[in-house]
Amino acid sequence: MTDAPLDRVLELLRRRPDVETPELRAWDAADRYLLDTAEPWLRDRPAEVAVIEDTHGALTLGALALGAQHVRVHQDSLVARRALDANAGDAGVTAISHHALADVVSRDARLILLRLPRSLDRLDAIAREVARSAHPDAVLLAGNMVKHMTPTQNDVLRRSWERVDVSLARGKARLLTARGPRDVAPLEPAVGEAPEHGLRIVARAGVFGGASLDIGTRALLEVAEQWPAYETAIDLACGSGALAVALARRAPTARVIATDVSAVAVESARLTADANGVEVDTVQDDGLSTQPTDSADLIVLNPPFHVGAAVHTGVALRLFAEAGRVLRPGGQLWSVWNSHLDYAPALERAVGPTRQASRGPKFTVTVSRRR
Repeated sequence: MTDAPLDRVLELLRRRPDVETPELRAWDAADRYLLDTAEPWLRDRPAEVAVIEDTHGALTLGALALGAQHVRVHQDSLVARRALDANAGDAGVTAISHHALADVVSRDARLILLRLPRSLDRLDAIAREVARSAHPDAVLLAGNMVKHMTPTQNDVLRRSWERVDVSLARGKARLLTARGPRDVAPLEPAVGEAPEHGLRIVARAGVFGGASLDIGTRALLEVAEQWPAYETAIDLACGSGALAVALARRAPTARVIATDVSAVAVESARLTADANGVEVDTVQDDGLSTQPTDSADLIVLNPPFHVGAAVHTGVALRLFAEAGRVLRPGGQLWSVWNSHLDYAPALERAVGPTRQASRGPKFTVTVSRRR
């Protein structure tokens, strides 16, 4: 089989609904290295292949182009799933099914393709779940760009796979090949305490900040007494849900919504709310796409400053715009951000008049009032 079908698939891939700019591409050298290495398995037209953490569809659609009859997919990010579905729709491809991590690998799958997560805990959780259900002869091919890999990833994989081989680098990418799945216990959620705020934090592997408070969340909690009254409040990009718990405690009769693009984050927020005895509605969403216009009195936001592995303001700017739409006139967005990013002008444009609530050595907290 020639490379022509794969070349055509990669050429047509788009990132949407993820951020699209000239400098951001829908696939990279790690995706191509994984597919080129998988091609000998795929040319025999396997009935099923499993793909985990595909970013925009390169691995899934590439595997189908190279011979796979059906691909079972698990993606933590809702944006990644929607990007894959959009690209599959453009290509007229239907031989794809979405699954939870625990059942993405069927016993018929002898090949598993994994885009290596940067979080070692997330890698451990994935490797364990995959190994538990994999056929004894299954091969796990995992890869990423070298700058996002560490030798510790090899050790993590060896906890649940008998043998791990490391490839030579190609195009600044590297692969790990794991064989011999072990029957190991799944990774339990981490539990942490933030006694200064009376919080118990429960985190699934891979959620931002883990079972502790990151600096940005701490900065927002320190100004919580200044938050206005609210009947509906949203913890946008909620992570483990610490801010949602604070919102629910401060106004027990209010409706509090915790939303994040990550399924792991949404589950962590639910567990954190349960651990603190409060009611929170948890929603996996791309921004606030499922929330009505003019429906919230208060939104708190600790925005990401990465698009995938790249430092980029695109996601934060989209979240500001979504907050401006969902807030009622006069409603407030409380946001924390790295001071050097100077998001204040963008907040003025997207939401309304913006003032500084607090500022530390690294982070600034602002409050923006919806026009």
